[in-house]
Amino acid sequence: MHQLLASILIIAIIGVINGDKCGQNCLYSNCPATCPCGRTTNYVSAASYCSRYTDWDQQCCQCIVQAESQGNANAMNYNSDRTWDIGLFQINQQNFASCNSGRYPCDPQQNLACARKVWQW
Repeated sequence: MHQLLASILIIAIIGVINGDKCGQNCLYSNCPATCPCGRTTNYVSAASYCSRYTDWDQQCCQCIVQAESQGNANAMNYNSDRTWDIGLFQINQQNFASCNSGRYPCDPQQNLACARKVWQW
């Protein structure tokens, strides 16, 4: 019985550690030890950022933000090809050079600008 309880406790601790990678910014708990956008969540209003451009469908923009990052500007995903998806719109690392001078677009305004450039909105 003690072994069972010890095993359950160890599994629970591992789950907490994995779930807390990058301070809940790692969307699928698959991030390595580095956290390019930090360990603090940064929830912002999708409507506020989407409304900065009126030439795109506001509902579509907000839907993308919700689906990709749940509105966390510091959201990160580490892909199997060892690239990162970063920010509100989960911009892939392969696009950083063309839209943010090679830097991680963690800032919501930078991420928004990258989204417009990448998707040519």
